[in-house]
Amino acid sequence: MKTQQFIGLGVAGNFAGHLEQAGEASDFKNVKTQEAIQPKAIFPFYVPSQNLNEADQFLTTYPLSHNNIAFPQGADNLQIEPEVALICDVIYQGTKVVELTPTHFAAYNDCSIRRPNARKICEKKNWGKDSKGISENWIPLDRFTQGGNLDNYHIACFHKRGETLTEYGIDSPTVGYSYFHEKLLHWIIDRMNHQIDEGPMNNIAELLAQANYPQKAIISIGATRYTPFGETNFLQVGDTSIVVVYPNYYSHNQICEMAEKEHFAEDISALIQRVISL
Repeated sequence: MKTQQFIGLGVAGNFAGHLEQAGEASDFKNVKTQEAIQPKAIFPFYVPSQNLNEADQFLTTYPLSHNNIAFPQGADNLQIEPEVALICDVIYQGTKVVELTPTHFAAYNDCSIRRPNARKICEKKNWGKDSKGISENWIPLDRFTQGGNLDNYHIACFHKRGETLTEYGIDSPTVGYSYFHEKLLHWIIDRMNHQIDEGPMNNIAELLAQANYPQKAIISIGATRYTPFGETNFLQVGDTSIVVVYPNYYSHNQICEMAEKEHFAEDISALIQRVISL
């Protein structure tokens, strides 16, 4: 199945401190959560439908790329967001989502424009073709429960300008996510069924209906924290973004060496994107 038929969803606020670093915590000041570490919301970044209302039409443009980031016109504050993406089967009972089954995972760049006055989260996420990224190397997931293979991976992120490679995200274990495993899936299912159109959030159930209930989803589960460099430096045309999801039998130094060469071992999910002009 082509990924253009998948719905694309993201999780906001699933890694402690990221929203504050990104200057987006205030977007969610009125969003009530049941516990302090709970993510804030899910958001759409791609909806495979031609039936969306005019305000949401931009979500019908497929934004994912394996190798490019198209620099948006009029933006000077574009940031890499290093994440894990889960590729999921979606099972419905009538119009309700009753099960999400992750089958694979991959390195993902939830590249974002920092727009303080954006109406919705999604308006910072999809500005057209090549505005996000997912690695071509999808790694099979044995199970998304404690002790599964994804537990033994780390997320790293680098920025390259000219010959200078700099760490952009803090190298983080996947188990550092606030919500993970079944707890994350149950929360996402609840949000798919019950999240309302309010403040920065979209009504996801309505979008699923307008997309005729897609059976596959790419779900990015949250960005890690930035290094001081990543927090204060933004992408420019000509830069290279590198997001790496790697098994922890590699050392961080080995990953840095691979990033320098822009060549990674086959058991690593790596995403290397050049920033290009629109």
